[in-house]
Amino acid sequence: MVSGVLVLTALELEAATLAQLLAPPHPLALRRLTASPFPTWAAGDWRLAPVGPRAAVLGARWDALIAGLDRPLVVSAGVCGALDPGLRRGDLVLPETVVGPLGDSRAVDPDAHRRWRQALDRPAHIGALLTARQVAATPAAKAALRGRSGAVAVDMESALILAAAEAAGCPALVVRAVSDAAGESVPAGLDELLTPEGGVRRLRAVGRALTRPAQIPAALRLERATRGALRAVATALAAAAGASAPARAS
Repeated sequence: MVSGVLVLTALELEAATLAQLLAPPHPLALRRLTASPFPTWAAGDWRLAPVGPRAAVLGARWDALIAGLDRPLVVSAGVCGALDPGLRRGDLVLPETVVGPLGDSRAVDPDAHRRWRQALDRPAHIGALLTARQVAATPAAKAALRGRSGAVAVDMESALILAAAEAAGCPALVVRAVSDAAGESVPAGLDELLTPEGGVRRLRAVGRALTRPAQIPAALRLERATRGALRAVATALAAAAGASAPARAS
């Protein structure tokens, strides 16, 4: 039996935005757990937390994340970059398989995938998602990844999250939405502005804005697109919360 849903994002911004979109008076009613040593939101047997870029702190946080949950459905959630030119900003990606950085492939839980797809009120792309070691920052880099993997989109965490879930005997799923299209570049060096826990190095971000002002318009576009993508993910989570099999505690 599966009890609970554990939603994991890379960045604190992703988790906080999803929590805000799903906070009261939303029916899911996620609330911040003030006793947690890291940002965590919960409602019944649903739990939401960040695990850092490349899932850097997933191992250190795993025991705390699943405490009190019995084989939860582990969901890798957040944004992704499009590799398929047919994907647009805000498109939902619910892949059936995830390809790791070394080319290894893992399937998501088929029953959860079917239930969540049926719960959605919008179409989702189900092709493979690629987990890469580095940000795919240019159209050329995205095209190369697409050619090597055949994946429709790319992130840096899902393969690692699925591996952790598999090791713990938990089913897993991926729910992502596109923040940047295949033909779009993202500002170089964005990952250098992030902490291993998924926070933002604010002083470094300010310094970069001052020294590279030409990147500011692209960064603002990406921020808007990221928030739009997270709204799509929040809608998918809400739909699943209302219709999926993992029962919520009262």
